[in-house]
Amino acid sequence: MKLSPQEKAAQKAAFRAMPPAKKLEHIYLYYKWPILLALIVLVILGSVLHRELTAKEPVLYVAAANVSLGEDLQDALLSGYLQDAGYNPAREEVYWYPELYLSDDADVMNHEYAYASRIKTMAAIQAQKMDLVLLNRESYDLFSRNGYLLPLSDALAGAGPALLDALDGHRVSNTVILEDNGIEYQLGEAESHQVVTEEAENAIVLTDFSLFADAGFPEPIYLGILANTPRLPECLSYLAYLCGA
Repeated sequence: MKLSPQEKAAQKAAFRAMPPAKKLEHIYLYYKWPILLALIVLVILGSVLHRELTAKEPVLYVAAANVSLGEDLQDALLSGYLQDAGYNPAREEVYWYPELYLSDDADVMNHEYAYASRIKTMAAIQAQKMDLVLLNRESYDLFSRNGYLLPLSDALAGAGPALLDALDGHRVSNTVILEDNGIEYQLGEAESHQVVTEEAENAIVLTDFSLFADAGFPEPIYLGILANTPRLPECLSYLAYLCGA
């Protein structure tokens, strides 16, 4: 019901005459829902604004599969590269996928972790949000067999002579599966299991470079470039940083 001007004036006078505690009680009783709604809107807007102001733009997406890095080395691989390449760490980042675990022979204790890592890896690759990956021998074999790695002949086609010289003697080859009728064979649609493979030079051994030489790795560490990366020039820049070129 609409109040008359006289009734509105009377209510305002009555409110002004209330003691402070009664005023707060009156405001809470009649206006609590609009106030709560306004606070929720302010919190949401503040959260969105904070995220926009502090969000960093990834210049590269780098993963470590079956490789555990110390804090100093990880800092060199992330913020060290940004500084060397002239990026602003407050606005840009090397996006890092730490300690993925990939294995065809994961035991019961590690099975769920391996499965989750595989799903995360596949999602990142399909979304083109994994450019480079540090690998031990087991994960290198898995990436190579599945054709996830870009052949170095393609990756280094636009590299300068300094980078090519620095990588001389550090390139390695692995098996790539071109054809596999394993599913058809299991379904009885093929008489025999046939696999067609080839050898491809598709990774760099990092362990002898200065950034990694003193890290105490018990086995070689490899670096592969993802076959579908849309940031190949940045990958080459990062590779030049790692090998000191």
